[in-house]
Amino acid sequence: MRYEERAKSTVVRAMVPVVILVSSPVLLLVGAPIRRSYLRYVHRDEAPQILDKKRGWVSVHYFVITSRLLKWLCWPTQSLARRASRRG
Repeated sequence: MRYEERAKSTVVRAMVPVVILVSSPVLLLVGAPIRRSYLRYVHRDEAPQILDKKRGWVSVHYFVITSRLLKWLCWPTQSLARRASRRG
């Protein structure tokens, strides 16, 4: 989506939190593995850039990755996974 397409950008910005809230029960239970695999998918070598200033592109993934709500909902399982990995 291009920077100049304000309507699309606004719709995506509004829909990302709605989708995250709908999936919040799943994220609270298994958020850490889902978020980790999603970040691996987005940052893989052959993936297109999330933010391309030369072309004026911004990806939908940018809004998902920078969402504080997603990070907050995945926090409980991330902290549990950290504690389990420390105890070995």
